[in-house]
Amino acid sequence: MKRGVAVVMLIVLVIVAAIVGGGIAEPAQLSCFLIVAAAASRAWINPGRSSQAPYTSAKTVLISFFEWFGEMAVFCGRLLQAALVPPYEIRALLRQCESVGSRSLPLVALAGAATGAVLSLQTRDSLTRFGAQSFLPAVIVFSLIRESGPIITGLVMSGRVGAGIGAELGSMKVTEQIDAMEASAINPYKYLAATRVAACVLMLPLLTLAADFCGILMGWFASSLADPVSLRLFLENGFQNASYNDFIPPTLKTTLFGLIIGVVACFQGMRTTGGTAGVGRSTTSSVVLSSLFVIVADVVLVRMILVFFP
Repeated sequence: MKRGVAVVMLIVLVIVAAIVGGGIAEPAQLSCFLIVAAAASRAWINPGRSSQAPYTSAKTVLISFFEWFGEMAVFCGRLLQAALVPPYEIRALLRQCESVGSRSLPLVALAGAATGAVLSLQTRDSLTRFGAQSFLPAVIVFSLIRESGPIITGLVMSGRVGAGIGAELGSMKVTEQIDAMEASAINPYKYLAATRVAACVLMLPLLTLAADFCGILMGWFASSLADPVSLRLFLENGFQNASYNDFIPPTLKTTLFGLIIGVVACFQGMRTTGGTAGVGRSTTSSVVLSSLFVIVADVVLVRMILVFFP
């Protein structure tokens, strides 16, 4: 868990350094930043040892960084091979879609509704000060469909699905159920990992639509409490200047969020060691890593959407 947190801190710092200013950092600057970030990450984990041997700590963290990504690359290669080679586990995929999608719908809908209500309550006062209260429906709609809905859905699913997959696969690993499947000539990457990753990829856009719908509906409800307005007029004002470029790319980017959540959770779960304590560490690391990777991916995807879909 400590190694995983250090890796995540290093990734976040490097991505932020590369994006700040609207461009990519120079190679020399990026190399120096890697060294500083590695030492800082190690110092945050173990300050006493890091102060005694900073260069050794930085070297250890850099090695852990490349080891983690190397193991992740091997896992992704096996996962891709298992997912593409028939036969396909359609029944297992449908069960996972039901687990990831249907059972997560109430939580995602509640999160979206709360986001819409908060946007309505917070922005109304600010817009009223500048005499722009008529723009409230458009602010709520655009905020939800372009950014708030997708990122809220991704983070909620990171907590619920990431923890569930990490704990489930971690328990199967420490109780040697995965080893028994391999001994029985059953590919665990096909039956366990590929179906869960595919379910996350397929269900995240649909859950995002549900979050957007509930957020807009609750935004209208909160707005109508202070200034009564019909739902039809609210929607017409909100979607008046909206286009497909405002809706489709932000919704489809959640497929990448689902891929990140599924891959990270399956990877952390299937490499669990250390008994029940290891299951707890895998569950925690699955949630932390998937959430932070979703945030970093969102930064990159927002920049790409602004470039390719202005």
